[in-house]
Amino acid sequence: MNLKITPYDPDNIPKEDQIPLPNPAFYNAVGGDKGFKEMISLFYDKIVESDIAFFFPQEEEEIEKIKEHNGKYFAEIAGGPKRYSEEMGHVDQIKMHKPFSINEKHRTEWLGTWREVLEEYASDVDPALVESYFRFLDEYSKLLINSERNARAFEDLAKV
Repeated sequence: MNLKITPYDPDNIPKEDQIPLPNPAFYNAVGGDKGFKEMISLFYDKIVESDIAFFFPQEEEEIEKIKEHNGKYFAEIAGGPKRYSEEMGHVDQIKMHKPFSINEKHRTEWLGTWREVLEEYASDVDPALVESYFRFLDEYSKLLINSERNARAFEDLAKV
């Protein structure tokens, strides 16, 4: 499986409408509704233990709400039911992430967690399907960087 994190180049950011969605067969290949929910749960269980945990609530009840809400979004882009769109309408993900100071290091940590989950959870899925999902995440995440390269998180500054 080729789940390579491509470098962020601020002078060569893709346009949102030019990033291809993952192959919609991915959703069913990981087990449909049940399997996708398990994969999302695994992702968030790992992310709250990662170097970017400070972006996410740590209380079990709150992270379960994130899993449910964000899981609908990720499932939809992966070929699942359109529950997120039906409930939320069109959401500008770039604008939604503006309040968070996201830099390249954060993006790499987030993608690295996804890669770990996909290698673990989707190891028996057709690699081309997994790669199409990861490629989308890799390219789209470039749009969410809104802080300078190598900017330090508040937690890093508190250690100085």
